[in-house]
Amino acid sequence: MGQSSSFTTVMVAVLLVMMFGSAYSGNFFNEFDLTWGDHRGKIFNGGNMLSLSLDRVSGSGFKSKKEYLFGRIDMQLKLVAGNSAGTVTTYYLSSQGATHDEIDFEFLGNETGKPYVLHTNVFAQGKGNREQQFYLWFDPTKNFHTYSIVWRPQHIIFLVDNLPIRVFNNAEKLGVPFPKNQPMMIYSSLWNADDWATRGGLVKTDWSKAPFTAYYRGFNAAACTVSSGCDPKFKTSLSDSELQTANELNAYGRRRLRWVQKYFMIYNYCSDLKRFPRGFPPECRRSRV
Repeated sequence: MGQSSSFTTVMVAVLLVMMFGSAYSGNFFNEFDLTWGDHRGKIFNGGNMLSLSLDRVSGSGFKSKKEYLFGRIDMQLKLVAGNSAGTVTTYYLSSQGATHDEIDFEFLGNETGKPYVLHTNVFAQGKGNREQQFYLWFDPTKNFHTYSIVWRPQHIIFLVDNLPIRVFNNAEKLGVPFPKNQPMMIYSSLWNADDWATRGGLVKTDWSKAPFTAYYRGFNAAACTVSSGCDPKFKTSLSDSELQTANELNAYGRRRLRWVQKYFMIYNYCSDLKRFPRGFPPECRRSRV
């Protein structure tokens, strides 16, 4: 493919994502509730910004007012700067109950100058243990970056600044449960996990650096909300053509996915022989795009 053709393909993909991603832009006052942490969570700048903080007494968190079933969720985050060892910032979708579904971004802090670990996981019917972890190719504390979840009946795609980093395909035909029937809310929290978060708990939180603060902006939801039109069978209100256009990975997207996984993936449960000595989970045979 020539240079001009490659440029055109990339620009078309970017424009399609921009069109789809701009379907709804949320105000934090209208879309989220601060759920714990007292004054440590704040909404400001007219509802366009939100911050969560952690100190020795407590962390903080928020959740969406709405439940979603299929679509695309975007959030821009700027993570805890400096020595963030022991802290965890989470951003995820989840339903409730013992057989809950969940789609996770977790950002594991580290010592000053060392990279964050981006931890991803997928739960279906209460079962998780599908972890992939990455280093990021930028400093996530210097500027805002966009973290996106594309959730369809066929697959889940994790994206960072519109680059796909992980695809979890529906493998129900192999007996693997897939999150497709339970609406989920958006959650986020900032909390202390120095018993495991940084180097397996070897590096503890330095409370002299508290409070630790993460910032949020740019929430967008192009998704079915249960309160405004998902039918009883929980089918998406977005048309098939809209979903196909916006969410399928083209050749460029597949190349970028392979680039991220080759150079920045640091853990993949589908290649952990010590964990699965008798054979990998069945979905691992279908994990490649």
